[in-house]
Amino acid sequence: MQYIGGMNRRALLKSAVSAAGLSVAGRQVVHAAIPKMKITRVRVYSPERPNPLFNQSDMVVTVETDAGITGVGEGGSRDTLEQSAGRLIGQDPQYIERLWQDMTRAFFYPPGREKIDAIGALDLALWDIKGKVLGRPVHSLLGGMVRNFCECYPTGGIIPGVRPGMSVVERARATMEAGFRAYRSGASEAPANGTFNTHERLNKLFEESAQAREGVGKNGDWCVDFHQRFDLSDAIRGCDLIKDLAPYFVEDPVRDEAFRDDLPLLRRSAKVPIAAGEEWGYRWDFHKLVENHDLDYVRVTLPNVGGITEMMKIAAICETHFVGMIPHFTGPIATAALIHALGTFSGPLLVEYTYSGRTIPHLPVWLDFKNGKLYPNDRPGLGVELDLKPLKLVTEITQPVTARAQTYFRPDGSIDNW
Repeated sequence: MQYIGGMNRRALLKSAVSAAGLSVAGRQVVHAAIPKMKITRVRVYSPERPNPLFNQSDMVVTVETDAGITGVGEGGSRDTLEQSAGRLIGQDPQYIERLWQDMTRAFFYPPGREKIDAIGALDLALWDIKGKVLGRPVHSLLGGMVRNFCECYPTGGIIPGVRPGMSVVERARATMEAGFRAYRSGASEAPANGTFNTHERLNKLFEESAQAREGVGKNGDWCVDFHQRFDLSDAIRGCDLIKDLAPYFVEDPVRDEAFRDDLPLLRRSAKVPIAAGEEWGYRWDFHKLVENHDLDYVRVTLPNVGGITEMMKIAAICETHFVGMIPHFTGPIATAALIHALGTFSGPLLVEYTYSGRTIPHLPVWLDFKNGKLYPNDRPGLGVELDLKPLKLVTEITQPVTARAQTYFRPDGSIDNW
């Protein structure tokens, strides 16, 4: 098997010693200097059963360097990755912010949500490289963990104690007994391609919400996903129906296209916490909603926002306005990256988790999950080990992309707009 993850850093450490003029042995060396490197190749792989949804992509991305260090990321599509990755070839991977700005600005048109997802995949790999070079987990490079673990609530997967045919009360009780922080109710769901009668579903919403509250107990937590299936008037009524059952949050109560106008209107009347944003991209999609307290939790996730580089800026905005973060699930490598990034966020955090009882063939090492909680680890970089054998090579990029790409600089060398 060909693995990427655990690595031999001997040559790299010798280079660091030479650059610093030091002869210190062991891990202390990597704190002395970061050797210059160049990105030589980016490869994109498909898992055995890829997720067909753009912004839930589990395409695997590797960023290779001439120092023998390879970073691992996840997300994007062939087209969006090829153009963005072409801006990395020949560049030094340690300048992550500069590279992010270049990938985002070089092609004149601002990236849409699909392309910012690809930039995020590459950004994850750049942070993985930096952690591996320094021999430290990414969370330690971002200021260190502020929590002992990240609490989770489950979506799908195999939850201990949950069996087919169970009532909502029984499922909710079993979820709490498995160690999760909250039970997720699917009260807004209906059979695919079937009839969705909003008035009928609102009545069902109340019934199942009452059962969820009974199952988690007086002091337990439950949440409900409206899944953008209600117009504003029905969302208002739905929130009103369940307010006395004290949900942890109501997720995506109105359509994404209407968030900017309808969430402020809903916030004025709803007496329940509101969470939204699993389809959002980077901060310009929603920052005014956070600043105006039009929602209580932001659902943005990795790599959709543009990677760890952008996620930390979003976390700072949320912290400034006392808004919590409840990231939506994406791929397994991105989930591992979430623990590094948002484990350092000081505000309220709850992670949607969908991998209970599942194994990922190409990831022999990736997450530390136990009893409904995700734990940090001290493995270098993102802490994942990649087995390439189950993956299919989709494309590789070895040449810089310069056609129709321009970058302008201010007098001090920072990137300007064009």
